[in-house]
Amino acid sequence: MAVRTTSAKAAGAAAEGRLTALLTAAMAFSMLQLFLLGALGPRLVGELGVSPTALGLTTTIGFATAAVLSPVGGRMVDRTGPRRSLVVLLLVSAAALALIGAAPGPGFLLAAVALGGLPQALANPATNKAVLAAVPPSRRGAVTGMKQSGVQLGAFAAGLPLAALAGGVGWRGAVWTASAAAVLAALWAHRALPADPPARAAAPHPSPVPRGAIAWLAAFSLFLGCGIASVNTYVALFGAQRLGMGPTAAAALVAVLGIAGIAGRVGWSKAARPGRAEWLPGLLAAGAVLAAGLLAAALYVRPLVWIAAVGVGVFAVSGNAVSMVLVMQRAAPGRAGQDSALVAAGFFAGFAVGPPLFGRLAEAGRYGPGWLLVAAEFGVACAVATTWALRERRRGTRTEVPA
Repeated sequence: MAVRTTSAKAAGAAAEGRLTALLTAAMAFSMLQLFLLGALGPRLVGELGVSPTALGLTTTIGFATAAVLSPVGGRMVDRTGPRRSLVVLLLVSAAALALIGAAPGPGFLLAAVALGGLPQALANPATNKAVLAAVPPSRRGAVTGMKQSGVQLGAFAAGLPLAALAGGVGWRGAVWTASAAAVLAALWAHRALPADPPARAAAPHPSPVPRGAIAWLAAFSLFLGCGIASVNTYVALFGAQRLGMGPTAAAALVAVLGIAGIAGRVGWSKAARPGRAEWLPGLLAAGAVLAAGLLAAALYVRPLVWIAAVGVGVFAVSGNAVSMVLVMQRAAPGRAGQDSALVAAGFFAGFAVGPPLFGRLAEAGRYGPGWLLVAAEFGVACAVATTWALRERRRGTRTEVPA
């Protein structure tokens, strides 16, 4: 009997590991196009005649499209189920990457990036729905943290192996390789995930407006996204222009941030148990305020920039993963996809808005005020999250609601 129990536990752990790997890959592919465009930016500027301004627009267009499409994507996931949604996500990612690889000029490139907004809109709802369907409540935090780290793994793949491949086969060949990998991942999802139940009819009047806890988490995610996007976009440039760092060392700041973000997302998501999870967003945003302050202080004490990069990863980047754990704990029955999408829409909107605001200060060389702006954005996120946690404490609503 003990042998059977041990064998069953081992089989369950293996199945959970395979599911986690698949969901992590899906999160990575959902945003891979944007990371690739950043990593291959110098080649695109040289070969396609893409201006630096147009290259910067790719981030704004990608995240703005994702923010607009997120409510529709969430309803789609709730109606059709996680397997169909993940297959669509990966196939559309493959199509967007293939079109980027075939782009003859900037206009075509921006249209392909807009298409890539759909996978971003589907990523959190579909993967959260898969976790709710297949993972026991006690393990959902750990699995969610790991699959959310797929975004950082996508950045790593774009910045190292695919960028190195571009040096050998050209940037188009590297992007097409990524497209082929997304098709293989779609086949994996189709074979590995259990069949979805029959698609159900849409609600007559589905509300696109977040309510209750979901509204608070969406507002928190908006300001969190503003700050994170600004750091992601400008920290390497800050290191090169103001701290006298070489290109490799400046790029390493982004890598350090990403690695810290992976560790933070996994660790904090494991800690996000009902009753404790409500307080974590405010705590993480407060830590992010301190990290942004260290970026400003690095103008006077340069080594602080490395501590700041770690801090942004451990605190700010991790906040998104914890907010997704909270969505799964608080989503209304049958609305896990829609609620995940509404919170993600706030995060994506922040990513679209944050860098242009910071960019005005960066162009004038005013990085100190820029990092203080980021600290203020994280401060507002902290205030929103802490106010919500206090309201929840007064109401006594700490129980998990199945979705």
